[in-house]
Amino acid sequence: MHGGSRRGSHPRTEDKVSGREAGPRAAQPRPLPDSDRLARLLEPVVHAMNMDLEAVRVTSAGRRRVLRVIIDADGGVSLDDIALASRELSVKLDSSTAMGDQPYTLEVSSPGVDRPLTQPRHWRRAAGRLVVAPLKADATGQQGGNGAATAEGRITGWSEHGVVLERDGATREYQYAELGPGRVQVEFGHFDDSAVDADSGDAGNGDPDLGDHDLGEED
Repeated sequence: MHGGSRRGSHPRTEDKVSGREAGPRAAQPRPLPDSDRLARLLEPVVHAMNMDLEAVRVTSAGRRRVLRVIIDADGGVSLDDIALASRELSVKLDSSTAMGDQPYTLEVSSPGVDRPLTQPRHWRRAAGRLVVAPLKADATGQQGGNGAATAEGRITGWSEHGVVLERDGATREYQYAELGPGRVQVEFGHFDDSAVDADSGDAGNGDPDLGDHDLGEED
């Protein structure tokens, strides 16, 4: 993840102390807070802002813990969205003991272009992009599901059940159950929004080469 003092793409960061001030350093490292518990705590806050909670990760950085929260939305998330989410999540965390009593840094950011496509909304938000995904094994064990056989093409349509890929002028529909985690392919040059039918409800990711949004705030 990005450091808070380097220039470039940085997540929103805030130093927080949950509960009482931390006492003397313990002889043995304390267990990290439960990411699943934190996700359950924070997800309603993110949903209330019409965004999705994509990931919650807790790591140690010396004596300090780092709580990384990844959010996304149709059309992507802006710097203002990340600033708002950071404030609202901070309020929720301050009213909870989920992070324990040790100091921690909150980082809020959006997914990078290398985020695997595992949910229908991920595929929808990659509309118009060139993607590749391994094909899973069928009931007879064919195709292995180990990357030997892949689906590749530009996303030209989607539904709750599957996605349509176009390659070399031909289109094919795949059910999500047939596909492993998809990956957006980095393309250099003009991104053609017309590749997606306007009636399909294009919800692209804005700048196709944009990774994590951030405010670049130092700890």
